[in-house]
Amino acid sequence: MERFDRALTAAVALFISALGFLPIANWISGGPAIPAWSDLAGGWWSGTMLVLGAAVVLTLLTRKLPVLPGQDLPARLARSFAASPRLWSVGLAVLALLLYLWIARAIFSAKPLLVDEIVQVYQGRIFASGALSLPVPAHPEFFSTSHLLYLAGKAFSQFPAGGPAMLALGSLVGAEWIVAPVCGAVSVMIFAALARRVEPRPGVALAATVLFGFAPFIAFMSGSHMNHITALPWLLLGMLGLSRVMEGSRPRARDGLLLGLGMGIAATIRPLDAVAFALPAGLWLLVRTVRDGGWGALVAAGIGIAFPVAAMLWVNQQTTGAALAFGYTTLWGAGHEIGFHISPYGYPHTPIRGLELLNAYFMRLQSYLFETPIPALTPAIGALALTRRLSSFDRYLLASAALLLFSYWAYWHDGFYLGPRFMIPLVPLLAFWSARIWPAIRERFPSVMAARTVAFVVVGTAGLALFVSIPVRARQYRNGMLTLRWNADAAARRAGVTNALVLVRESWVAQMVARMWAVGVSRSEAERQYRNSDACRMESVLSRIEREGLRGPAAVLLLEPLLQDSSRLITSPYTTDPTNRLLPGSTYTPTCLARLREDQQGFTLHLPLILARKNDVIYARDLHSRDSLLLEEFPDRSVYLLRPPTTDVGAEPRFYPLRRDSLLSAWRLAP
Repeated sequence: MERFDRALTAAVALFISALGFLPIANWISGGPAIPAWSDLAGGWWSGTMLVLGAAVVLTLLTRKLPVLPGQDLPARLARSFAASPRLWSVGLAVLALLLYLWIARAIFSAKPLLVDEIVQVYQGRIFASGALSLPVPAHPEFFSTSHLLYLAGKAFSQFPAGGPAMLALGSLVGAEWIVAPVCGAVSVMIFAALARRVEPRPGVALAATVLFGFAPFIAFMSGSHMNHITALPWLLLGMLGLSRVMEGSRPRARDGLLLGLGMGIAATIRPLDAVAFALPAGLWLLVRTVRDGGWGALVAAGIGIAFPVAAMLWVNQQTTGAALAFGYTTLWGAGHEIGFHISPYGYPHTPIRGLELLNAYFMRLQSYLFETPIPALTPAIGALALTRRLSSFDRYLLASAALLLFSYWAYWHDGFYLGPRFMIPLVPLLAFWSARIWPAIRERFPSVMAARTVAFVVVGTAGLALFVSIPVRARQYRNGMLTLRWNADAAARRAGVTNALVLVRESWVAQMVARMWAVGVSRSEAERQYRNSDACRMESVLSRIEREGLRGPAAVLLLEPLLQDSSRLITSPYTTDPTNRLLPGSTYTPTCLARLREDQQGFTLHLPLILARKNDVIYARDLHSRDSLLLEEFPDRSVYLLRPPTTDVGAEPRFYPLRRDSLLSAWRLAP
């Protein structure tokens, strides 16, 4: 078995090294590439040389000192952790919670900023109200967004029910922003318990817990509203149950229940991640049961999985109309599923493209995981390369990681937000192996000077990350996505906007996307059209579709010829909207010129306003003459136009009062 373990760890180290250090994606033309590769590699080299060079110099300067100040601190901390593990676990979890809450407020303004976050908060509020869905508005084109379904009179989000259900707990107290920080802190506590069971060396278990809980990747993600963090404590709970099952000669039913319940609830949040960790665990438990008997744990695990999964399938039945039909495949079509096929955005997802994405994920982990000057995967790679024996749990984690990577290799979407977010389930494994680098080096190179050099490298790396890299990343996040942080409720109160219909001026292209949805063009087809069509030609065809009352396939048939010139398109120089495409040599019609002038005056986003809480204000997408439908539906409301006063990034929108008679007159005279 030792020979097998050594071959396995060497293979894993080689695999991570290849994807984490080689710009494979840049060697393959036509797909996603590693941006600024030379700068990235140069930064790794200079950062490593800086830290390593300083460590060598300090080692030489202190070679005559028998003991360094604080040299015994790691051993004392390890003994303290071994003596009071629960106290340490709670203490680290509380510190993590305070950090995560601060990040949520100070860095992300306690706001959901990505469409995934916004729509899941929206669904969480629906759940908190006691419903599974809302009625579809009379004119949905004014209120729709890309991740919401309007199906059979029901409005609901595309995401599995578990993630919004977790956020609903925050909705009940009017603070969805606290859910992820609490889940992150609970994850730290569960990870500490897991580390004590699977890692016999207290110092390594403590180091792994600190690396896991305070890794910038985990910390920043725990300040968001993303479901990667709400799924994480349940995955770890399942792993904890498995570790307990592995201990005894006959697995106990309660440990099997813990395993099943954790994996089952995780499956209601992120099914793909849960499957990757549940399948190897279930297979191990099945083999163990068949070999040694004691069916209680296996049955209990099955029950633990069955109940939450059954609840998720019931919600699917009530919303999409079929237990096995998830919202995202219902909304985007079969192209959304894993596999090598045409993606919902219209490009083919191939094994080569999947490899390029994995390469990008590992390259990003090098920076985002620990924000260190030395590539972050280096310690884990080194520990794997130096390790001779694996525990059963180590083999389980490696098998689950392989299955997770295989799944995302076959998944078309580039999961990048606050780092390579699809790789969040790998952080426990990487924390364990990164913490093991110290004893691995001590065992292989037992000299005092080698140990002292490594200690200086660790201190220098941590110091540069803490005082240089992490603050830079925090500023980057704090200064980004400013439009999505705008407090519409407070602004409406300040402006005296009450009992109002507010028409939100989005970009011209965003308006056309909503109009395509309104005539029955699928989300995936609308994505393909707006990304690959001249904006003015698309406006002309859409106007014809609306005049003739065409819908669905008939509308798509008229739009399809616009894609023939997609390879010749450029970004329009006449607007700040980067999605606006122009076919060189084409001319703008009077209507198109009017829309460009509006873009030049400033536009904003309707998406975050679906979460506005001021109930006497209705925020609807501005669709020009089509707005007459809303004026007729809400005859007694004052009307405002919402847009920023300029096209400057970050300029706050303003409420501009409108007269109904002036609007009707302008629409009659519009080109």
